[in-house]
Amino acid sequence: MKLLKKKHKPLHINDITIVDDDKLKKAITAAALGNAIEWFDFGVYGFLATVLGRIFFPGSSPTVQMIAALATFAVPFLVRPLGGIFFGMLGDKYGRQKILATTIVIMTIATFSIGLIPSYETAGLFAPLLLLLCKLAQGFSVGGEYSGAAIFVAEYAPDRKRGFLGSWLDFGSIAGFVLGAGVVVLISSIVGNEHMGEWGWRLPFFLALPLGLVGLHLRHQLEETPAFQKHVEAMEKESKDNLQDRPKLSFMEVATKYSKSFAICVGLVLVTNITYYVLLVYMPNYLSGSLHYSEDHGLLIIIAIMTGMLFVQPFVGLTSDKIGRKPFIIAGSIGLFLLSYPAFWLIQSDSVGLIFIGLLILAILLNCLIGVMASILPALFPTHVRYSALAISFNISIIIAGFTPAFVAWLVSLTQNLNMPAFYLMAISFIGLATAFTMPETANKPLRGATPTASDKEEAKEILSQHFDTIEQKVEELDETIAELEKKRQNLVDQHPKLD
Repeated sequence: MKLLKKKHKPLHINDITIVDDDKLKKAITAAALGNAIEWFDFGVYGFLATVLGRIFFPGSSPTVQMIAALATFAVPFLVRPLGGIFFGMLGDKYGRQKILATTIVIMTIATFSIGLIPSYETAGLFAPLLLLLCKLAQGFSVGGEYSGAAIFVAEYAPDRKRGFLGSWLDFGSIAGFVLGAGVVVLISSIVGNEHMGEWGWRLPFFLALPLGLVGLHLRHQLEETPAFQKHVEAMEKESKDNLQDRPKLSFMEVATKYSKSFAICVGLVLVTNITYYVLLVYMPNYLSGSLHYSEDHGLLIIIAIMTGMLFVQPFVGLTSDKIGRKPFIIAGSIGLFLLSYPAFWLIQSDSVGLIFIGLLILAILLNCLIGVMASILPALFPTHVRYSALAISFNISIIIAGFTPAFVAWLVSLTQNLNMPAFYLMAISFIGLATAFTMPETANKPLRGATPTASDKEEAKEILSQHFDTIEQKVEELDETIAELEKKRQNLVDQHPKLD
């Protein structure tokens, strides 16, 4: 029986996708804004954790109230994998744009509804239960939000600019966090601490509604990504039945069939998001609850740090397009191990300047990690299962990361050791290093299973020329290897009387 050899067609200039600049800008803006709304809630909730603890969990000590409020923040992460599986399968079947428009609606309504929940004094146990329901709805929608947004940006971005353009997604995260924190500080300064605890805390959550409507309008106007459109066209050519019978991935299939990509995704998400939650969610409560530092001063310092991160974020993404993504993961992980303890030593001082420097160290290390995450993750999986596989992998690992604020607060309370957050970051730095040394370099390469993408015709020609040069180089290397093997073979043949 003859084996049929699949003949690979040469790459042609028409096979390279050229992205329309206006569509690209709209895609980046819409994706980043949706992410900003997600992290606006995280920022508001994290910075109001002490107030929310008193409102929804009265009768306990301040420490227990804070831990309870942070635990409520963490519980929704348990349902994120369910949201990831649900929206991931739909995203691979019906497209990325439709799902992103859906997730932003659910997330906006859930965030807005938190502001409507009565206090414990008014509704009793129903108050924390309603809060939990809203957080669970957020968790379900967010399960498909970040993965879908990262994929949307990555599939639109030209190969040589994916790091820079992908960095704007988490620019939106940080901006949303800054906005949330800034709104809390502004409202608190206007209404005062007493009124903030009575009704002022509701106002930041109400702002999610107009933000969400703007985000929905932008996402509704978007077209589907070029990579997914090409994938659908290819399936239509093969068989129209393929469009209805798309692959449906389970967690076990992702963990086995794409085991290496799954492990890399989990490792990267863990080291990045644990650092993120320690710095941006737990730290405000650490400064006020554990160090008894002025809440207003602590919030202002962290807002200043996050504002600085906004400027560093695109620089990291841009540089990663030049030198690669791996150097940043390595630098960030080594930095966490060597500098976390000194950073917390500075944070524990009574000097505003030293506290600022300690937080700045952690912020720069976080920028190294988060600046490249959105460009790495979508490149790990092929187009036809990218949404499902990434959503499952991302949200399985985010469960652990999501409990970081509550877990670290519990560790500090249990041990009475204020350096426990530093030790925790030092421990997870090993996960980051292991991930960096095993992950493939994805900079300036097409997404897995996709054709190259360029900014314009000239860049497409350069990519095509570079592609052919690479093939020629590999063929030359193979020819040299074959020639050396032929010499070795001949030497062995010459030593045997019956071989010729």
